[in-house]
Amino acid sequence: MKLHRITITIALIFSVLAIQAQKGESDLKHWPKGSSPTEVGKRIVVKFLNTPHSRYGNTHPEVPPTQITYPDVCAWLGGLWFAQVTNNKPMLNQLEARFNPLFDAQKNLLPKPNHVDNNVFGSLAFELYLLTKEKKYLDLGLTYADAQWALPENAKPEEKAYADKGYSWQTRIWIDDMFMITAVQSQAYLATGDRKYIDRAAKEMVLYLDKIQLENGLFYHSPEAHFSWGRGNGWMAVGMAEMLRNMPKDNPNEARIMEGYQKMMSALLKFQEKDGMWRQIIDDPEAWKETSGTAMFTYAMITGVKNGWLDKKTYGAAARKGWLALVSYINQDDELTEVCEGTNIKNERNHYMQRKRIVGDLHGQAPLIWCATALLR
Repeated sequence: MKLHRITITIALIFSVLAIQAQKGESDLKHWPKGSSPTEVGKRIVVKFLNTPHSRYGNTHPEVPPTQITYPDVCAWLGGLWFAQVTNNKPMLNQLEARFNPLFDAQKNLLPKPNHVDNNVFGSLAFELYLLTKEKKYLDLGLTYADAQWALPENAKPEEKAYADKGYSWQTRIWIDDMFMITAVQSQAYLATGDRKYIDRAAKEMVLYLDKIQLENGLFYHSPEAHFSWGRGNGWMAVGMAEMLRNMPKDNPNEARIMEGYQKMMSALLKFQEKDGMWRQIIDDPEAWKETSGTAMFTYAMITGVKNGWLDKKTYGAAARKGWLALVSYINQDDELTEVCEGTNIKNERNHYMQRKRIVGDLHGQAPLIWCATALLR
């Protein structure tokens, strides 16, 4: 009888340990030493603050930047999110101080509001308004948000055709757009409370979902480029997560966007590697493992788990693996490695397979900060 009780006790202990191990696999709060989102996020934001603005169109160290680029905007926005969620007032002050010269001495660096990659700059101005309530930030943000729906006099026929249907004239049906357009419009809604911004962003998102989401849940880069490029899909994943996080639940397009988001997240589960990474072409087993797309997918999954849109056990485990994998790609200079360079559309496999792998590029640094922030929300 005594031996029987010991056997039962041992079985119970192993059962408890198994349950704890399963919980640990999806744990988004406790991390091995050196991988906590508070520590990693701070390192990457400080790295951003200590790095000059990107040099648009050139990499020569003696040539000054000509405008603020969208990767800078994404890292800057992430920095503000991170500083806010960690209540780091000195960091917030530094991030704002970096911005203020754009009103005078560095005004020439303001991007022209004439392209999706430029107009996303408005999301940064709106975030500063949300934090400070200073009208100068609101006014600047509105310049970019409103310009996406203000048809220019020299508009091309296809741009006019989209505008006539109530879409942004900047519509291209490239998956990148579903962050570049929706981010600034969502931020405009949060800053003003005017539902026209979130409503038109949601309508735009549904257009893209209807046109380019594949049966397997992933997306081609565009209708003309039939490859599921990692970071391109990442822009869509984050764009949907942010739309769902910010839009009112009674928005008529909320259910359609949630459907597209959950379909994509389910697809991504199938293509995540055992080490937590995703590949440069998501569904190509010969493609290299790429960090910026991995960070964006991880962010989208963390956000889904935290908001109850995704199963915690399944997607929490995938997000945890993604985060720990990303941390292993950070070098001693706080730079994320294996980041795909900027990539235009091309219907050719080698175009994506042979992209340069950049170290410390803000396309990767930015979503790494986003992940750290999402884990702390």
